[in-house]
Amino acid sequence: MEDLTADRLLDDARYAASLVRMLAGRGQGPMRVRQELAAAALSAELIESTLAEAGQDWAAQAREVRRRKFGQELPSDWPERARQMRFLQYRGFSKDHIASALGGSGVDDMDP
Repeated sequence: MEDLTADRLLDDARYAASLVRMLAGRGQGPMRVRQELAAAALSAELIESTLAEAGQDWAAQAREVRRRKFGQELPSDWPERARQMRFLQYRGFSKDHIASALGGSGVDDMDP
């Protein structure tokens, strides 16, 4: 293991960056990516630095994931909006990212 690490054939930082790219490419949000990195037994410092260096626009990612799943048109009624919010939350996007994807500031935008 020490030889592999010394030869940079085994590198946690490179693995973490690769995992972030793969999961983001699959439409996962930052919270879900962070969870997967932690499950891979990577240090908290490495996880945070990798996410910061990824340069990923998570709000744009959330908009694209929503558009691919539900189409271009934004939801017009509360039940559909809530369904899309739950989907994006499950994917690991924050409230701010979800609000951006739904074209507003979140729950307060529509009357129930």
